[in-house]
This record gives sequence, C-alpha cells and structure tokens, in this order.
Amino acid sequence: MPLSGKTAVVTGAGQGLGRAIALAMAQQGADIVACDLRSDTLEILADQIHAMGKRCLPAQTDVSDRAAVDRMFADAADNFGGVHILVNNAALVPTSPAEEARRNRHYAHLTTPVQRQSLSITTSLTDGDWLKWWDVNVHGVFWCTRAALRQMEPQGYGRIINIASIAGISAASAHSPGYSAAKAAVANLTKTVALDVAGAGILVNAIACGAVATPPFQAYLAEATEEQKNSLYQLIPLGRLGTPEEYASLAVYLAGDNHYLTGQIISPNGGTVI
Repeated sequence: MPLSGKTAVVTGAGQGLGRAIALAMAQQGADIVACDLRSDTLEILADQIHAMGKRCLPAQTDVSDRAAVDRMFADAADNFGGVHILVNNAALVPTSPAEEARRNRHYAHLTTPVQRQSLSITTSLTDGDWLKWWDVNVHGVFWCTRAALRQMEPQGYGRIINIASIAGISAASAHSPGYSAAKAAVANLTKTVALDVAGAGILVNAIACGAVATPPFQAYLAEATEEQKNSLYQLIPLGRLGTPEEYASLAVYLAGDNHYLTGQIISPNGGTVI
C-alpha cells in the first residue's frame, strides 16, 4: 500500500479518468478528497472508496472558482490533517458539434489523399471559442496548485500530477487551438512549479494523455461514421484508445516515493506522438 497514510485531492473525479485515478489511489492506501461539479457521481465514488476501507470526502467544487477551491483545501485539512497528493484532472474538452466537425475535418486531412489547403479552423473561432478554455483548464490548475502548496510546503512533502495532453506538446489537436494552448500552458506550468518547489521535497509532473476511452470520447465515437473512426485509429500506431486504468496506474506511480522524476511531461499516447 504505497500511498498508505496519504491524502490525495483528485479534481474531476466524478467520471472517466479522474474516477479511475481516485479509485486506483484509494486501492493503494490513500484517503481521497474527490472534487467534481456533480454531487451524484461523487456520492457513488465515495461509496466505492468507503467499501475499500478508505475515507473519501466528496467536494462539489468548481475549480475555476478560486474561493471555492480554497474552501475545499481547508475542508481537506480539517478532515484529514493535510494534503499530500494533488491530481489536477478537471478540464473542459472539445465536444460541441462544431468542435467535432472540426475534429473530423482535421483527421480526414491527415489520413486521406486530398488537395492541401487551409482547414480554416483558427479563423472560424469566436472570442468565446478561445476564452472558454482558460478558467477551468488553466486557472483551475493554478488555484488548486497554489492551495495545495500552501499545505505541502510547511510539511516538506508533496506530489502534484497535472493531467495535460498531447494537444499541449504537439499539433495533434489542431482542430482545437484554444484547448491546445491551454494544455500547453499546463505543461509549462508543471515545469516552472517543479523548479520552484523542488527544495521543499515536492515533486511536480504532468501526464500528457493521448486519446482516452472516457465518456466524452466514447460519445464522439458513438456518433462517428466508420470512416471517421478509421481516420482516428489510423493516427494511433497501437490502433486503440488508452483506458482510464492504464493512465491511472502512471498517476499512482508518480504519487509514490519510488522515483526520481520532477518537472517531467510523460506522454502515454499509443505512439500518436513519438
């Protein structure tokens, strides 16, 4: 039980990757502060964690609200005595019909022999299309990181794992420039914070995920044509999506003490970006 005696805050824990990470960390001994916007999914998760014999504090919190984030970390300290692990997983992802249309156009451009021309994605974006990514995907990561460090620095110990994306380290998500820019910000924030707090025994790393079989991605695939699915899978050398559990196992490793990693962007992506 390598995480025994530790308390982990996992944002976006109600479903998908965040849920898998919260369960995996509880299985390895951690008590969990589970953060999400939806109280119903949090209660289900809390029941599962309690059934493992571990404690879980459901925290219905919008990470883009700085005051709400500070209250969540204060509650974590009151209930568990302090925070040792933070997983910044909560994020908006490109799922609107317009974004899916741009995604399909991008994938077709990469995988079929067509005349080369501009995809006209950047010029089609509205101010709202650009600005919507920053509150949760960047500001929320910073609010949670700062609040966690205020507890980690005095105790001289901490692990922060940011869930980034291949979108932030490549052009793999050219269909969503705003999302890509926000995830790039998370990747570089990881490096700068890691250097800042290394002397306090706090390790900060990021997982730059490739395609993950989460509910939003599965919903996209359910609506996609066979041609669109084939275009996606052709871009992944392993020919499949990664499972939440595969990513969660890496998060558990980074949350432990058996490694020499900080400031690293680690990218499990099935070979999409090499």
